[in-house]
Amino acid sequence: MDAVFKALADPTRRRLLDSLNARNGQTLRELCAGLDMTRQSVSKHLAVLEETGLVTPVRRGREKVHYLDAAPINAIAERWIRRYDRERARALADLKTALETDPMSDDAFVYTTYMKTTPERLWQALTDPAFTVRYWGVTFDTDWAPGSTMIWQENDRKTIDPEQVVLESDPPRRLSYTWHTPTAEWAEAAGVGADVLARLRDEKRTRVTFDIEPRGDMVKLTVVHDGFQPGSVMRGMVGEGWPELLSGLKTLLETGDTL
Repeated sequence: MDAVFKALADPTRRRLLDSLNARNGQTLRELCAGLDMTRQSVSKHLAVLEETGLVTPVRRGREKVHYLDAAPINAIAERWIRRYDRERARALADLKTALETDPMSDDAFVYTTYMKTTPERLWQALTDPAFTVRYWGVTFDTDWAPGSTMIWQENDRKTIDPEQVVLESDPPRRLSYTWHTPTAEWAEAAGVGADVLARLRDEKRTRVTFDIEPRGDMVKLTVVHDGFQPGSVMRGMVGEGWPELLSGLKTLLETGDTL
């Protein structure tokens, strides 16, 4: 936490976080446009934010796209802001409020976690039905080749749609696929009302990407769920669902048990 406080103490780094909070997923060039600083200086500030986990870089072709990861801020909020007088945490209050508010322009959910496992084992946990059913309750019927369709199955319910496809598959480094179709059967099982289901069906389809990087005896997993339109209902749902799901995945891989 000391590193996070130190990172937030610099006004330039707070401006970078504000910029990403307003529009997540920006390149270095785009971030520099809002600052009267050299690219080298901005890169140094971004490196500090990346080191503390406040910013997650994701390679997109030749460019690196930067995403805000609110997990470290939320940890501070849980430990300090709720335990002590908010006035003592005045420097964090505005930023905390901004991060807890779902911004209309935020079209991506980003989450980074570290697991004591291997890239191969993590890949298996993301694709093998014997694993996915234990921490997710879902299995996928697919051969995991790019372009292949995916059938989502939860208990006895199957979600079938030709637009549910594998986008990228580079084991054990990168996996990406389109998100499932919100069907009436899924909504009933999830306790989603007819009005919410109608709104979900009006939204465009999103995608989720898993980037796997070995880090010594650990593995860094970055999950980017993007493509949400402003004010997306699905964005709010996955923002609550992914942290719990990934905690279950981490527990399973590290202990063999489920949450």
